[in-house]
This record gives sequence, structure tokens and C-alpha cells, in this order.
Amino acid sequence: MMLSRLMSGSNRSLDLPCVCTVRLLDDSEYTCNVQRDAKGQQLFDLLCHHLNLLEKDYFGIRYVDPDKQRHWLEFSKGIAKQMRARPPFILCFRVKFYPPDPAALKEEITRYLVFLQVKRDLYHGRLLCKTSDAALLAAYILQAEIGDYDPGKHPEGYSSKFQFLPKHSEKLERRIAEIHRSELSGLLPAQAELCFLRKAQTLETYGVDPHPCKDVSGNSAFLAFTPFGFIVLQGNKRVHFIKWSDATKMKFEGKTFHLYVREKEEKRLVLTFVAPTPEACKHLWKCGVENQSFYKLENSNQVRTVSSSNLFFKGSRFRYSGRVAKEVMESSAKIKREPPEIHRAGMVPSRSCPSISHGLRLSSVPRTRRRAVHISIMEGLESLRDSAHSTPVRSTDHLDALSPCTSRETVISDEAYTPCSSILPTPVCESNLELSFGQQVNGTTCTTQDEESDPSASSIPDLEIPPPALPGPERASPKEPEPQQANTFLQSVLRLLAVTLCLLLALLLLLVILAESDLELAFLRDIRLTPEFQQFHYQYFCPLRRWVSCKLHPLIRLIDS
Repeated sequence: MMLSRLMSGSNRSLDLPCVCTVRLLDDSEYTCNVQRDAKGQQLFDLLCHHLNLLEKDYFGIRYVDPDKQRHWLEFSKGIAKQMRARPPFILCFRVKFYPPDPAALKEEITRYLVFLQVKRDLYHGRLLCKTSDAALLAAYILQAEIGDYDPGKHPEGYSSKFQFLPKHSEKLERRIAEIHRSELSGLLPAQAELCFLRKAQTLETYGVDPHPCKDVSGNSAFLAFTPFGFIVLQGNKRVHFIKWSDATKMKFEGKTFHLYVREKEEKRLVLTFVAPTPEACKHLWKCGVENQSFYKLENSNQVRTVSSSNLFFKGSRFRYSGRVAKEVMESSAKIKREPPEIHRAGMVPSRSCPSISHGLRLSSVPRTRRRAVHISIMEGLESLRDSAHSTPVRSTDHLDALSPCTSRETVISDEAYTPCSSILPTPVCESNLELSFGQQVNGTTCTTQDEESDPSASSIPDLEIPPPALPGPERASPKEPEPQQANTFLQSVLRLLAVTLCLLLALLLLLVILAESDLELAFLRDIRLTPEFQQFHYQYFCPLRRWVSCKLHPLIRLIDS
């Protein structure tokens, strides 16, 4: 009776719906109830129906687990099992696969959502560009959100009241207003958004989702996947670019990530990086597998299950589920419906990417109130959780590489715009957490903690993009501490012994079946009739059986008595 009550109570708890709150790209929130055993696909379908979105393969849902590690929600698995937390669940709707050519998207609603994502990337410093390009992109945002310049509504210095980029200079603000007044008049919001995407598409860091790590020399770097390939960023420079067709394999072991690259003359190089944590490394590996499958393959039938393991090390198996880019484009071409209505004006106040309709520039707010009104790149309180776009920095080893800033602050120069001097990801935040990281660029330490902006303080040199170069095969992974090496060696030896023991037991079982069983299977009968097996049976197996029987006979008699 008690058991039945417990079972009925557990069944009722499973039937109770879970509340899911999803933060959308315009910073509004969508709340719905799903069953506790609902899969991710159900929530994603509800979101796409709410947004009236058909070209949905480019998008995904982000969440943060209790260990502060970000993930993409897998649609084939249960939501509650992946979140590993108690409801209500907080998730974020984001662009997962950036379209290689945004202009080729079929529907305006899809382009608008991609525009919101890229605008967010620009604000958070993930989209690097020169100052001239930054001014043009910001002017497109102005045109899309407030329309044509009107002297009666837009007084002198109106562009300085809004935050498009992490750092503004007065000269840049004047240039943004000048482009908006003189060059973009007459553009409709949809046209301005399309021009913005076309310009952003040409930049080196379009579609970048940075993952912090260290290279084999211990230098801080950021790995990222774009529609065109795999890139490695150090500071404000792209040091490696590998096309998807040249990346033959990706795998990870613990915190170490390996990328196998095919070169000319059938040579193969291995790029090795160390992530902050094993969980971050696994997330990096899964993102790489998904991006390569989406952009490289011709159809989803070519998708294969990949593994990060080998014979003696426990690994992970993962298979990308979904359509690939070519199939998505073919499916989009078949869409035939009236264009859905887009509500651009009804945006709620932004937490992390201020809209032009309500965002104020940092310098226009008194210093004592700036932390309560806006966030800096690395100090976001609500936005750090809201952005949910990149792998968090949680490792002490990695934090050591990002030394706190003690000198001057980086601002935008006239030659090159680098929002945060390196592609620093938006970290996970706790309610009482304040992060202030610095990064050395060309020998100068910069910071994003101080909210004061002095255009004459310093500047960053031109954004240099060296040609892609690959390290030689002789470069090895960074050395681990001796206790860790000893533990790893001991674990590998134990795994080897376990595998050997299992093989011996399996071989012994097979011999017993061959010699003692009465199974008349064709392949067993063929083996028994071979001269080699008969000789082994009479010369070795039978004497061994008699010897074992003699040794066990006294023990059996003792047990019987």
C-alpha cells in the first residue's frame, strides 16, 4: 500500500509541468510550461511558433548548468535531464549557425533575428573591425531603429546618447551621426538591417563564438568556429585559419583539445590547445563537430557518430542531429507564404545590448550611477547571464593569463576598432560577482573595468591579420604537473590490465564453449574438426581439466560433508 502511494506520488510529480523562461534576441522573455519529461525539440518548436519562424535551423537554445558551464540544448534529449537544475528553467534563444550569406535568407523575419544577434556581437566585442567599419555599422543600426535624420527630433550630439560599441570616442560618435545624416537617408529598416549584415559578413570575426584556452606554449588564445572554418585568435589578431575541408578530425582528452589538419603532399598537422576545464573542452569539441557537420557536409545522410576516445581512455560519443546548410537553403527556397509581420518598435529595455530607443552612452550617466544603469564588457551583472553566447572562464590557470589591469584603458583609435582588444567571452556571472580582466596587446595592458573614457589616453594599432600559419608537428602539449602525470599513467596501466583480463576471460569462455558444449553450430563444428583444435583438446585441455578436477575434488567432498 505504501509502495503504491509512493509510486502514485512520483507519477504525479512527473506529470507536473515545468516552467521555462527563454530570453529572446530582443531581450524580451517568453515563458511556457512543458512536461517534465519533454524533449528540447518541443520547447524549440514552441519558440519558433511564437516567433513565426520557419528558417529555424540557424538557431538554438543556450543554457547554463549548475557548474556555470554553458551548453547548447540538445533537441533529442529531455530538458530536465540536461539542465540538471530545478525549475523554473532559464534559457536563451540565440543564433547557433550563422548563415554564410545573410542576403540569401528567404524571409525578412530570419534576417531580422540574425541582425539582432550580430548587433549583440558588435556590442559585446566579438565582432572586430576598423573604426571606419564600426562607424558604418553603428549608423546602420541608427537608421534601422530611429529612421531618417530629423533635425527637430535629433539635436546636435544625438548619437553620443546611445551605446552601439563597447567603447566610444567623440570623433567616432560624430562620424556615426555624419553617416546617418548624409548617406543613409531613405533606407527602410529592413534595408538598413540587410546592409548591416552584408557589411558584417565581410569581417574576419563574423559568426565568432570565442572559447578561451591556451596554446602549446601557454599563451592565451581564443578558438572559434565560423561559417568558413576554424580560427585561432590571440589578442586582436587572427593567427590561424583552417577551412572546414582541411580539418580532418577533432578530439579531446580531459582539458586537451586536438585538431587534425590536412596539408599538401598528404601531410597532417595537429593543433593542440588546453581549455580551462574538461567540461569546457567537451563543449568546445561538440561545437566544432556540429559546425563542421553543418557547413561542410552535402546532406544529413553523411553525418556520422564521432568519438573522442581511444582503446585505453574513456571518451565521449556524439552525433550531430539536424539538417546541414545546403539542405536548409534548399528548404528555404520552397517557402511560400505571406511575409510575417515584424514588431521592431516593441523592444523591452535591454540588459546586455542597449537598443537605440532606450540605451544611454556610459559617459552621459554620472559615474556613481553607471554600474546601476549600464554594464561594461566584462562586468555585466544581468547581461552576463543573459548573453549566454560563449564558453565561460572558470579556470584559475586561465585567469592567470588575463592579468588585472593596472595602467591605462584602451579606447578606439582612428585607424582600428578593437572593442575589447581581444575576443573576450561574456563570462557567467553570480549576483555578487565583479570581473575585471586585462589583456596585453602589443606590450600595452588594457582594461575594461574603469567606466571612464578618455579618448586621449591610449590607442590600439592597426588590426593586423597575418596570413594563416600552422605550427610544426614537433610542437607538443604543455607539460602537466608530476602528480597529475603519475595519476594519468596509473590510470592507463589499470585500464590496460582491465582490458587484458577481459580479453583473457573472453578467450577462456570461448575455449570452454568449443570443448565442452554440445552446440551444433556450423562455425563451432568447423573449428572442432580442425587438426589443430583436436591436438590442443587432447594434449592440453583434457589434462588441464583432469588436474583442476583433482584439485577441486577434496574441496567438493568437504563441502558435501
